[in-house]
Amino acid sequence: MRPQNSAHLAFLFASIDIHDDNRDHMSANSVGARELAQAWGRILSGYHPNLSIEITRECPLRCPGCYAYGDEHLGGGGLTLRGLADYKGDELVSRFMAMIDQHRPLHVSIVGGEPLVRYKELGKILPELAERNIHTQLVTSAVRPIPSEWIGLRRLQVVVSIDGLQPEHDVRRTPATYDRILKHIVGHQITVHCTVTRQQVRRDGYLEEFLTFWQENPHTRLMWVSLYTPQVGEISTERLTKEDRVRVVADLRRMRTRFSKLQMLDGMLNVYASPPKSPSECIFAQTTECYSSDLQKRITPCQFGGNPDCSQCGCIASAGLEAIGRHRLKGGLPVGKIFYASLYVGNAVGRFRRATIQPPRPPIQPAPQPDEPVAPA
Repeated sequence: MRPQNSAHLAFLFASIDIHDDNRDHMSANSVGARELAQAWGRILSGYHPNLSIEITRECPLRCPGCYAYGDEHLGGGGLTLRGLADYKGDELVSRFMAMIDQHRPLHVSIVGGEPLVRYKELGKILPELAERNIHTQLVTSAVRPIPSEWIGLRRLQVVVSIDGLQPEHDVRRTPATYDRILKHIVGHQITVHCTVTRQQVRRDGYLEEFLTFWQENPHTRLMWVSLYTPQVGEISTERLTKEDRVRVVADLRRMRTRFSKLQMLDGMLNVYASPPKSPSECIFAQTTECYSSDLQKRITPCQFGGNPDCSQCGCIASAGLEAIGRHRLKGGLPVGKIFYASLYVGNAVGRFRRATIQPPRPPIQPAPQPDEPVAPA
């Protein structure tokens, strides 16, 4: 399962004074007041500070519950990610960077599909993003080696999706097995991301055992935990019950100060317990533009696409930014009030800009090509 995009989660650790007893170990991943001001400026100028791009439709995995390949992800009507066009080689590099020029994001999340299918192209894209001081998050299964050339790239965060302990993970995510992951992350400092599903809450202590394993791995820098977010009306073995969610939130609240690499503020857990009611009330959805592999198709109303059940949202990015929005400044004013007032102004500015600037002609789309398997490493 592809993890939920955690775009610009570093907002949490910016200049706003949010008291929390496990904040210190996370400060190395923080954004300063300058970056926060830049994001606010983007919003007022009618831009989204966050951009998420499905860089390819190809993936050698067939994970249960992966929303990227769901029937409704791109709006239904028979259109799915596997049937969409995508690009390769220099054409992908040039088109990708053209999107960066157009959207001017502060933070870019590169997802898929499996981004490492395009590791050669990323070898050109990532250094360019680093040169521009853009925060970049690359989400991968680590099914193939993560290039050593990426080590030390400025503002690059490699996030590896891991669905539980080895016995369960290897069944769900073959060929991206534990053995491959452990081999392919050597030399890197990764963020481990686990999306909790029903299967992982059936045994007491499961999540604690998972966190213990990855806390002790020297190549783990941070650990993130999301909760599975279903579509409205979805009936599946992945979906958490109300009781499951309560228990997982309680477990994370108990464990968050025990694991120094676990990036989980108490305010985020409060949001898991009571998520935003709709995408229009979700700061993450309102600040992030999401595009699929043809680099034209927008994914709405948020990264999940389709009709996500917001009452059961477990997106760590949504939780992180909503925790900021609910924080009250001195005098009692919620940060969210300032954000939505700024968004109102920015939307008006954006509409004016789009009305006065001639949009570029859409590129000719190539015919979809068959998926190419990723060769075992």
